[in-house]
Amino acid sequence: MSDATEFRAGFVTFVGRPNVGKSTLMNALVGEKVAITSSKPQTTRHAIRGIVHRPDGQVVIVDTPGVHRPRTLLGQRLNDLVTHTLSEVDIIALCIPATEKVGPGDRYIAQAISSYPRAVLLGVVTKTDGVNPTTIAERLMEVNELADFRAIIPVSALGGDQLDVLLKEIVSYLPVSPALYEPEHTTEQSDEIRIQELIREATLEGVSEELPHSIAVTIDEMAEREDGLLHIFANLWVERDSQKGIIIGKGGHKLKEIGQLARAEIEKLLGRRVYLALVVKVSKEWQRDSKKIDRLGL
Repeated sequence: MSDATEFRAGFVTFVGRPNVGKSTLMNALVGEKVAITSSKPQTTRHAIRGIVHRPDGQVVIVDTPGVHRPRTLLGQRLNDLVTHTLSEVDIIALCIPATEKVGPGDRYIAQAISSYPRAVLLGVVTKTDGVNPTTIAERLMEVNELADFRAIIPVSALGGDQLDVLLKEIVSYLPVSPALYEPEHTTEQSDEIRIQELIREATLEGVSEELPHSIAVTIDEMAEREDGLLHIFANLWVERDSQKGIIIGKGGHKLKEIGQLARAEIEKLLGRRVYLALVVKVSKEWQRDSKKIDRLGL
């Protein structure tokens, strides 16, 4: 690790199998929710930038989709997004959960990231709050065998354990550079994109395992009204009529729950009251159609 005291700034991306805690870790480091989280795999669909401001440097975290075997055009686009991101960042941090043994998927990703010589490689053992110290030690040894990491840091995003150690390590490997973003910026995402993602997150909370990949969200209108509320009119897109029924639920109960959950998060984000109207629409097999994917902004 460098002892240089110059200000440093640059880009780091967390990679790993789906649902290893990448987005949760990013939110914890930034100090606010800039990426949605879910127990469902492939939650992240965009290269989301979260910005961490420190006295010694500025860390721009690029949150990417989990690497997976693509089954649709959308899946291939997500993998292509990961590849493009890896070729441009200064640091690639491979995340391995302490709660699971290292497996073939981890080895595949470790081998893949080793082909990007421009980036410094770090290992991050996540979810340490869920296991005992002996298991953490075992996981650290397993991760050490995966690649030529400059450092391996065990962390708990939920408990806040070792996050400052991880940031200090990341900053030490960034290039000497002035800050890339103004101090008030914590993300590049517009409010509209963040609102779309919060609606999708709320939808993911209560649907079946097969459905998440088929859900997309668009916003038709965001407008001030005389009642003093920000009125948001959004569409929930699925691929089949049967999926539409699942999201709406009996008597519209499920859709109402989704709306209530999403509205609460949106109000927290914006710091004001909103009126949210959701409509569920069908776009047949949109994940396999490039024009439909483009229209949905993915």
